[in-house]
Amino acid sequence: MPILAKNILPVCVRLNNLLTSSMASANVIKRLESKASAAEQIIAGLKREVDQLKKGTKETYINQTDVLSLENQLLRGEIERYKNELVRLEMNRGVKQIPQANGRCSVKIDSKDISVVETAASTANENKPDAKAIKGKKASKEKGPGVKKPIAPTVESQEPPIDVGRLDFRIGRIVNAKKHPDADTLYVEEVDVGEEKNRTVVSGLVKYVPLEELNNKMVVLLCNLKPSKMRGVTSEAMVMCASTPDKVEILVPPLGAVPGDLVHVDGYPRAPDNILNSKKKIFETCAPDLMTDNERQAVYKGLPLHVPGKGTVVAPTLTCVQVK
Repeated sequence: MPILAKNILPVCVRLNNLLTSSMASANVIKRLESKASAAEQIIAGLKREVDQLKKGTKETYINQTDVLSLENQLLRGEIERYKNELVRLEMNRGVKQIPQANGRCSVKIDSKDISVVETAASTANENKPDAKAIKGKKASKEKGPGVKKPIAPTVESQEPPIDVGRLDFRIGRIVNAKKHPDADTLYVEEVDVGEEKNRTVVSGLVKYVPLEELNNKMVVLLCNLKPSKMRGVTSEAMVMCASTPDKVEILVPPLGAVPGDLVHVDGYPRAPDNILNSKKKIFETCAPDLMTDNERQAVYKGLPLHVPGKGTVVAPTLTCVQVK
């Protein structure tokens, strides 16, 4: 008996294991079947939604097409109504309506032909004016010799930018200076700027420069200011100075400069106006950028005023102040 029990026990264990494994497999299969059923339901639901979307899209497209067709019909009706109204108004004014073979009618107003399209669905080529009709129209306007052709408008040249290139700075020499007869703070100078006739310049320098220092003094002049009267004396230029509220110094041209030498600023080609237009405020626009630098040079936006081949324009002592 003990031997028989010993042999039967392993068999029972294996049978138990097989039964347990079979039960586990059955559970797995049931779970898989359940998930498969759920998946099928989801797929069926998605198919229904896709079918509904396709149907809705088609219906939307059909609806939009119907709406656009209706709008086109309404627009054609509006065009026809306005066209008929225009023809009616012209007929009331006594303007003759002339039918044409191309489906249009010509309306004549103030010796000009206006073409009214009879159909809304005309093509772009139909809208182009006929060359023979244009020629005939021009011929009808001409009533005999002496008719002048219209002159094409001239295109104005573009105005150059407002910068120091518009200012006519030149070297001059004061040949004579005296007190203004009617103003205690003004000098009247006669200045040679290389022209046939000296220029008269009125300067408010009495407080800052002794009269004896002005005779034969080389200066820088702004020569394209509009001449203006100052206490009865017409001033034709301006002596350029480095200036503070308490001190004014006449700018010094480079050694070797002579009356009539032109003052340049690199990067700003000289293109001075004949006379500065006061309404455009050209000098006023440039003035904030005219200064002296740390080396006493007169500069525009940091670039020195100079006479080519001779040197730069400087102030006697003042640095980092306005030039005016």
